Formats: sequence, C-alpha cells, structure tokens
Amino acid sequence: MKQTARQLVTSLSFLMAATGAAAAPDIPKIVEKDGRFALMVDGAPFVILGGQAQNSSNYPLALNKVFAAIKDMNANTLEIPVAWEQIEQVEGKFDFSYVDTLVAEARKNKVKLVLLWFGTWKNTGANYAPEWVKFNNARFPRMLDKEGKSIYCLSPQGEETLKADKKAFVALMGHIKKIDEAQRTVIMVQVENEVGTYGFARDYAPKAEALFNQPVPAAVLARKKSPVALAASGTWKQVYGDYADEYFHAYSIASYIEEIAKAGRAVYNLPMYVNNSQRDSLENPIKPWKGNFASGGPTYDVIDIYRAAAPHIDFAGPDIYGPDSKKFTASLNHFQRKDNPLMVPEMSNAPEYVRYTYQVLGRGAIGFAPFGIDYADYSNFPLGHKAIDKTMVEPFGKIYAAFRPMERQWAKWAFEGRTYGIAEGDDRQPQTVDMKGWKATISFREWQFGEREYFKNVKDLPAGTESPNGGVSIAQIGDNEFIIIGQRARVKIDHAEGKPSMWARVEEGRYDPAGKWIMERNWNGDQTDYGLNLTGNPVVLKVKLGTY
Repeated sequence: MKQTARQLVTSLSFLMAATGAAAAPDIPKIVEKDGRFALMVDGAPFVILGGQAQNSSNYPLALNKVFAAIKDMNANTLEIPVAWEQIEQVEGKFDFSYVDTLVAEARKNKVKLVLLWFGTWKNTGANYAPEWVKFNNARFPRMLDKEGKSIYCLSPQGEETLKADKKAFVALMGHIKKIDEAQRTVIMVQVENEVGTYGFARDYAPKAEALFNQPVPAAVLARKKSPVALAASGTWKQVYGDYADEYFHAYSIASYIEEIAKAGRAVYNLPMYVNNSQRDSLENPIKPWKGNFASGGPTYDVIDIYRAAAPHIDFAGPDIYGPDSKKFTASLNHFQRKDNPLMVPEMSNAPEYVRYTYQVLGRGAIGFAPFGIDYADYSNFPLGHKAIDKTMVEPFGKIYAAFRPMERQWAKWAFEGRTYGIAEGDDRQPQTVDMKGWKATISFREWQFGEREYFKNVKDLPAGTESPNGGVSIAQIGDNEFIIIGQRARVKIDHAEGKPSMWARVEEGRYDPAGKWIMERNWNGDQTDYGLNLTGNPVVLKVKLGTY
C-alpha cells in the first residue's frame, strides 16, 4: 500500500521516537530574501564570528595551538585548510585522519568549521597539490606565457588536473558527510584559495588560445557588459577589447572551480564560496589588467563572470589586507550585492583592523574572520600583528564576547535588514547612519563628559585613541528601540524628521543563551546627557527613544 508524504513522515517520526534516534539538524545553506542573505545553520540564521588559522597549522599536532587561540578569541567558527597534498599523498590512496581529528576537536571546543580546500591553487600557486601533480607537467600542464614558456601556475585548461582535483574533493566531501552529517560541525567550504595569476594575464597555450578565439558564451554575455562599447557578441577580444585577457582567464578558472564544486555538492550539499586577493577598490574607472593584481581571480569587476560560469559557488568574498578606511568600505560596497552575500573570509589581524569588526557585522555580513588566529611561532607582520600570543586575539575577543550571547538574534536582525555598522575613519570625523525614522551620529575621540565646545582649552585626548580604533554596530529591533554595541565612540540618535526626542531608557546588559535580555544597570544623567559614550571595553546597550 502506498503511503502519502505526510504518512511517511509520521511513520518515520514515530520510529525515531520509539528507537530514541535523533533527527540530523538541517544541512547548512544560504538563503536570500529581498537582496539580503542568511547562512542557515541548524535551521536558523547564524553569523560566523570566526578566525582563520595560519596556512601550515592544518595538522593534528598543531591544532592545540589553533583551538587555544580560537577559545581566547571567543570565536564560534574556525576556518582552516585541508590540503590536497595531505589527504592524497599517493594517488588514489586517501588519508582523512587529520580531518577526523579536526572535526572531533572542533566538537570538543564547541566551534563550527569552515574548511578551506587548498587544491590546484593556493594564492595562485600549486604548492598544496601533491608531488605527483606538481612535478608532472606532461600530465598536469602549467600555463604558458606569450613566449610559450611554462610558468608557476597550473593551467585551468588541464583536463587531467581537473579530473584529479575533483576526485580528491569528492572524496573529501563524501568523508565529511560520513562523519558529520548527523552533527553538522562543518558548515561551509571554500573551493581553492585566492586563484588567478600574478604577472601573467592568462594562459597562452594552444588549447587556451583556441578557446580565447571562440565566441564568448551566452551566459557571460547576459551578465557581463564590456566597460567600453564594442561588439555585442563575438570572440573575447571582439567583445571586451583590452579587458579580454582578464575576463577570459576569470571564466576559465571559474569554469574549473564550478566542476569541482558541482561534483562536491552532489555528494554533500554544503554552501561553497571563493575568496580573492583584491584589486584596488577605489580605481575609477576600472582599467584593464596591467600586472597590478591576480588576473582571473574573483575580483569585484568579474563577479558577474564567476556567477555565470560557477552557479554552484554561492558567493565571492574579499580578503582584505589594506587598512585604509576608504578602501575597506569600498571593498564592502563592491562585494555586498543583491546576488552576492557579504562575507569577509580573511582579513589582517593587525590592531588597526579591529574596528572593522563592527562595520562588517553591522552591515549584515554572514561572516567575518581575521587571519593568523593561532599560537604557532609565526607572525605575518607587516601584513598582520607582530604578536603571536593573547595580545593578538584579545582585541577581537572582547568584541566577539559582546556578540556571542546574541549571535542568533543578531543574525536574524541582519537578515531582516535591521543592522548597521560604522568603523572610525582614518580622518577621525563623525559619521551618520540613516535608520527607520531615526538618524544616528557617531563621533570619536570624545571625553565621556560634556561637549567639545565647552572645553576648547583642553588639549588632552582620551587615552587609547592615538590611532583610529572606534566602531559601532546598531540593530533596530523596533520602531524606536535599538541594540548598540561599540567601543571608543559617542552615539547620538535624533528623530529623522527633526521632532524633539530624548532617551526613554538606556539599559546596559546582555542576552542570555535563551535569548532573554538581562539588565545590569540603566544609564541616565551624566551617562546620557552628552550622548552614549562607549569606552575601550565593548558594551551592549538596549536603547529606547521617544518624541515629545
């Protein structure tokens, strides 16, 4: 006798209840609504408060130094590599002992995992491919330059390379499903790492040349318009002119990545993304590639090509290693699109970047992860922090500690478009945020008492403000109610239409694990007369305003 879907579900539920079996949590996925995105983990919005380990910390005996730093950071997620060379040192023989240890340690430390697949490319090179791949140019061809000489990068036209990488990745995804489907410790996968090529626009091997001289695929034409008016269709050169080399290279690499992601998701359908080493985010107009960034990577100017060529990749994320505040904001603007969730999967862990935590999380990002978060004896200064101890993670850890008790609420508010974020600019000037019915003004380098005009003769400046390090995240949880998290900033909120308004209540406190607000004290008097002054220690405020 046939069962209806409802009868089948009822029967399964009864069987599970009778046997004591628990249903596996929902598989992680990225959902979209009205151009906003949420990473759903265990069936609800989740925000990655993450840290990324160093490149060489992906071995069992190194993990104690990783998880110690992740714990001190108060992170809920670890991003860490899985290298092709370590799981398939001998072709066809897979060793997942590291993955097993990693997942077990993550569960013990109560953190989620984002796995970074270092396969054919890592920072454009073949360093993480197995030796049987990277030293066999006949089977696994390298790109050729214009003179026909082999270069350092494996070719995206290498059929055997793709076949081998895909086989290894499918094996990895199958193993993750086997050991983790019931618990969902692994929530997302990055496919390859900072792809493209430095110093070379594209592959000039005969196969690549033949493809370059074929018509641009219709899927690309539908998404990516030429920056200059040329042919509506035709070869890459005819359609895109001086931009053709970069665009073709992006399409070639994206198509390669698509085959890997598609095959992996067919086995275990976790969200997948790509990251990139960026081009200048303030370049305007965008110019053709001139050796100034990794050609072919998913930079902001070719996101449309990646979306056309790699539909099984959920998004492209920027790796940010420039502290300039205008460039940082421009990067976020480029990557936060109605078809591309915002996530900063990698960022410098240097002190001047801490302020950006508030900006990224306030803008509704699904995730954020400074790089180099472990206690291995290696510092990536000057791109990162000089220190390799707690002083490196604690500034981020204080902010994460404020967000962690409300991480699920924050993720939900962000998905609903209720959150806003500000980081102190290099110019140290006040900034404004337009919200529903209200306008916030955030200023910096303020004393906690009085207005600047009252004390024009005071030359002192608040301690700890020698360099830009203020930031504020705001969630509007009601028509006139807000959650404010921040440090080293002054916040004032006025009615958008200029109606007289005042603080109704300003509670300092926190959310408990059940989502209930716990008040510590109510601010008033000196603590509210001159705005809400947030010091060097991140504070969480529940604020209500009224008009009169």
